[in-house]
Amino acid sequence: MLLYTLRRLTSGLVLAVVVTLITFLLLSTSFDSVVDTILGSGRTPQAAHALKAQMGLDRPVLVQYTDWLSHIVRGDFGTSYFGGQPVGPAVQQHLGVTLSVVITALVFTVIASVALGVLSATRAGAVDRVAQGISLVGYLVPNLLIAIVLVYVLAIRLSWLPATGYTPLTTDPGAWARSITIPVIALTIGGTAALSAQVRGSMIDELRKDYIRTLRTRGISTRSVVLRHALRNAAGPTLTVLSLQFVAMLGGALIIETVFALPGFGTYAFNASVQGDIPVIMAITLFSVLLVIVVNLVVDLANGWLNSKARIR
Repeated sequence: MLLYTLRRLTSGLVLAVVVTLITFLLLSTSFDSVVDTILGSGRTPQAAHALKAQMGLDRPVLVQYTDWLSHIVRGDFGTSYFGGQPVGPAVQQHLGVTLSVVITALVFTVIASVALGVLSATRAGAVDRVAQGISLVGYLVPNLLIAIVLVYVLAIRLSWLPATGYTPLTTDPGAWARSITIPVIALTIGGTAALSAQVRGSMIDELRKDYIRTLRTRGISTRSVVLRHALRNAAGPTLTVLSLQFVAMLGGALIIETVFALPGFGTYAFNASVQGDIPVIMAITLFSVLLVIVVNLVVDLANGWLNSKARIR
């Protein structure tokens, strides 16, 4: 398992290098536009040439990328072209906002999905139809519409929660919880729709297998059969979908952050892309790739722990 983990981490680092290199090559076509944006109305050919040389954008692209990579290894993510602040701490701060919402939503998504999926798989008839109906509604209704409805009901009509804004956890835990409640609910509804269907399908497949019938003939309680055996063996495909759901939530963070005015990762990435802030874009790309690599590795290790047949030596 240790050797497998090291191999995955090595391949993940190679992937990060390849993705960031491709990103930098694509960004290199916009170097002139970045210089023009910084200079604004005061742009002249001489000023543009001087600024480009000052920023090092007149060097060969591969030399610039190698220089950027050497700084990354030392923990230096550069300085924003437009904000003037160090990129590393800024990206971590914005990423922390997004992860606080996404991870909280993911926890509630798992709880709700397992409950609905197991209930649907073990209870036929009306219970199954109701659970599937809830899942279908969450799947069909866009997160944006869910968010707007939640803001109208919980924030405007009932005044229970703030409609927008974000309070850091370290500042006031109670205010932080209130500020992320509506975004978390919106993400949880959409996530539960996809994940609960996977739990239900996997549970039905497991409950039809011979070893389940054998366990029942031995007098093992239904609760133990369902929760200790069937659910554990059904967790593999569910974890895979869960990892995809995590990535989807990160990808859709911009919509939620825009609706609720959250200073998160998606908003920061969008603003950097519009401005052409290359150091920020590169750092965001690197952090995104590393997050996906870590999540996939954790899912693989969890699969090996849950299912001995899936363990990799």
